[in-house]
Amino acid sequence: MAGHSKWANIKHRKGAQDKKRAKEFTRAIKDISVAVKEGGGADPESNPSLRNAIANAKGVNMPKDTIQRAIKKASGADAENYETVTFEGYGPNGIAIFVECTTDNTNRTVASVRSIFSKNGGSLGTNGSLEFLFDHKGVFTIAKQNLTQDIEELELELIDGGATSFENETDFLTVYTDFNDFGKMNQKLEDLSIETKNAGLQRIPLNTTELPIEDAIKIMNLIDKFEDDDDVQNVYHTLEITDELIEALNKDQ
Repeated sequence: MAGHSKWANIKHRKGAQDKKRAKEFTRAIKDISVAVKEGGGADPESNPSLRNAIANAKGVNMPKDTIQRAIKKASGADAENYETVTFEGYGPNGIAIFVECTTDNTNRTVASVRSIFSKNGGSLGTNGSLEFLFDHKGVFTIAKQNLTQDIEELELELIDGGATSFENETDFLTVYTDFNDFGKMNQKLEDLSIETKNAGLQRIPLNTTELPIEDAIKIMNLIDKFEDDDDVQNVYHTLEITDELIEALNKDQ
């Protein structure tokens, strides 16, 4: 799953830009709104989905008062009615792309996603056509500087909470669970008083394709166009993220 981790790190570095930070805040506010509407109300003590959304908002450094305003708005009579929709398609060179959106206007979102695919050498497919290429996993990113436990001992304890694999990097420990064990791991981390940088259900590619740098950059530019769309929450793909690609992308910043 190293490719997934590298892509997360690229997004983390790009997140320093004001534009990316604004998008992260928009995502977090939508997640809070959906959690309040679908997860059981505005009290995080009784709404695990909202607790998770708040933790993720804190992970992108959203101010506490902004989080509270988002919760208040989501629980009011004039709250936005969001729904989650997904799209599947191919980019150039056969790279599979899975797009998750949260929107208050499905027609607008469909038109926008289709346009991004078609204008960048890709094609929108039918729902379910690519889902088998990704494994739906719980993914928890933990900043190692916040940990007091020995990493190896912690990993053994997290296996009891449903962890199936780990990525132990310089600054972060990433924990993976099966889809059905996401809530169990959330509870385990809460019991251990461990805060996550980010936690959520993500689609991990089962296989990835390495492309020449020039072609790979075109795919990443396409991914950026999806990421910049206000309705898009997450984008997953089957491009192999190599060290050379990371270096080339960093030069462009």
